[in-house]
Amino acid sequence: MNARVFIAATGNGLSRAYIGKNGEWHVEKALSNLDVRCLANDRHNPDVVYAGTQGNGVWRSENCGKTWKSVGMAGMILKSIACSPTERDTLYAGTRPARIYKSLDCGNSWRELESFRNINGNWFWLSPAEPPFKAYVQSIALSPEDPQRIVVGIEAGAVVRSDDGGKTWSGHLKGSIRDCHTLIFHHTDGNWIYEAGGGGHGASFSKDRGVNWTQPKDGIDRRYGWACAADPEKPEVWYVSISKSFSWKHFAPSAHVDGYANAFIFRSVGGAAFEKLSGGLPQPLDYMAYGLLTDPSAAGHLYAGMSNGQVWHTADHGDSWVLLPFNMGEIGRSLVMI
Repeated sequence: MNARVFIAATGNGLSRAYIGKNGEWHVEKALSNLDVRCLANDRHNPDVVYAGTQGNGVWRSENCGKTWKSVGMAGMILKSIACSPTERDTLYAGTRPARIYKSLDCGNSWRELESFRNINGNWFWLSPAEPPFKAYVQSIALSPEDPQRIVVGIEAGAVVRSDDGGKTWSGHLKGSIRDCHTLIFHHTDGNWIYEAGGGGHGASFSKDRGVNWTQPKDGIDRRYGWACAADPEKPEVWYVSISKSFSWKHFAPSAHVDGYANAFIFRSVGGAAFEKLSGGLPQPLDYMAYGLLTDPSAAGHLYAGMSNGQVWHTADHGDSWVLLPFNMGEIGRSLVMI
């Protein structure tokens, strides 16, 4: 296992798990009492991590999450944040209401991409997730090859694309899931984009830079997708966590009811039907896998962060799993690995 630091948004600050000099795992807290909603780490500088908060703007750490400082967007409700894989010091942030902002100086200053407000059909966007029920930018995916290509997921309303750095935008991309939860490009292949969402069949993907999308059906028996990830060497191997759509007993999506998530992690290989992964994982998962992470330096490795703070690891594309020897307390919607 190559990972040394995990950072999770807990809803009440951050939880940071790391291996100490003694070889043992330790867990510590940071940004207590801040409602952290999203995280992003910088591919150009592995020590740098960003956190977006609900009402307290963007925070930056330059030492793998040990200490943090506020760097902008004060008072704004951040729902997503992404570091550019192709341009140094550049990052994007998504807010509620649904707006996109860009920074060219590591988050110290920001400007709105105002054209995003004019997307066709945005009157239709509406999120039932939290009052006042305004839609928000849930996920931002940036191409690993083309700095002009941005794909954005709205909860709930649309998945849209810009091929000119945010000057103009498409409408909703047919075949993608309007209630987007996670949207990612492959780590190196800019043709492949993956989505997990709360509708359709829970997952969708594109093999042509986001022009055409497919929602796979075979092997998927539930519809509320949350996290997705792809193997760093084989873009045709990818994973998604999906739960039952709704728990009428708890009157909430099953994914968000701890102990009753009724979820699985699914894997697709080369376009074959999705299969449920077991190999030591609980069957089904009582706690939702809100984070799925692959290791860019280790093909076949996948990490699954559960809402109860557990992190599971596989080194063989999900055939067998082990529970890592620490608990982060809670993993609430966002997890990064350094």
